[in-house]
Amino acid sequence: MVTSDNTPEPAGVSAPNELSLPSGREGVVGKLLVLIVAILMSIGIVVVYSSGAGWAVTKYSSSEYFLWRQIIFSLLGIGTVLVVAQLDYHVFWKTSKIILFASILLLMLLFALKVVGLISGAARWIGFGPLKFQVSDFAKYAVIFHFSRLISEKQGYIKDLYNSYYPMLLLLMVVVTLVAIEPNFSTASLIALTGFTLMFIGGVSIRHLMATVLLLIPLAGVFAIAAPYRLARLLSFTSGNEKGATYQVTQALIGLGNGGLFGLGIGASKQRELYLPLSYNDFVFVIIGEEYGFLGALAVIALFSGFLVCGLLIAKHAPDNFGKYVATGITMAISLFAFVNIAVACHLLPTTGVALPFISYGGTALLFNSLGVGILMSISRYKSPGLDKGIRPNVTEGRSL
Repeated sequence: MVTSDNTPEPAGVSAPNELSLPSGREGVVGKLLVLIVAILMSIGIVVVYSSGAGWAVTKYSSSEYFLWRQIIFSLLGIGTVLVVAQLDYHVFWKTSKIILFASILLLMLLFALKVVGLISGAARWIGFGPLKFQVSDFAKYAVIFHFSRLISEKQGYIKDLYNSYYPMLLLLMVVVTLVAIEPNFSTASLIALTGFTLMFIGGVSIRHLMATVLLLIPLAGVFAIAAPYRLARLLSFTSGNEKGATYQVTQALIGLGNGGLFGLGIGASKQRELYLPLSYNDFVFVIIGEEYGFLGALAVIALFSGFLVCGLLIAKHAPDNFGKYVATGITMAISLFAFVNIAVACHLLPTTGVALPFISYGGTALLFNSLGVGILMSISRYKSPGLDKGIRPNVTEGRSL
């Protein structure tokens, strides 16, 4: 059997179309995952309207501006989940190289447009009019797809430094560097963490990974303090100064404190009244804590924890290595973004621009995350022919989840 690139397929990696057959129905875990995502989207609609009404009146002269857009995004997201769930997820095996290099070209285009002055400030979005998307979201999934393919193909020599680790590290560093210089340091860091997690689970030498991490930490530190605004955020993280970079965090902590145990009630947030910038986006978790209290905030954390568990269970029972690594990558990426956002709102991490998946206002991030959920559903629908016969599929495993 040969791969789509006409190169011999390594031992222990069965062709996707031979390894898996659709089961004809989603498992309980997959259905629970969709239920969790639907609840999170519903929370997002309510909270975005509550937190963004004041800002919408000020900016767009309509208190319902964010509401209707979030409803449309959520409906499109649900539709994306349902459509992608019916696809054979191995289509991303076949197209992973094209997707990755397309993402790199788009990131390079953004950088070029910024260099020549056609884009001022952060160069993160590409497109025209309302048809715009954040390239880093696309790049994140591109890395997950192609790394899952590479790790599956290289299982026979996954610990080889030159033929396995270096090629993957080079691809990861190219994507991470291009995202970081947008600048989008927080997303670049999370993409890097996702890539290294996949390599670790795939069986890459821990010695190689640790050596790289020890080298990258000081380089990342230097890059982080190179920009004045990032340095200000880091310095103010523990300073207690209410001015400048810590204003959002100060208002966020006030909002969380206002909520108490049971919250002020739906639509009763005080911080949303133009005190807390981006209350409908990066700091939407604060509005949840203020209006629904500690119990409401805890319920949202429990939902994301449930998402993490469901995703890892789907990865554990995936019919092949590719499905296992894709499911792990998507689950870890969405969960990392969620818990980083919550940690920032609670002043456990310095301020970043990471949105809360499925809840924060925004279209492209929600649609990309819906794509990820649809792929998880697709993986949960497939099973190995060997499982029907009571035998173990012919795959070479990396580290256990």
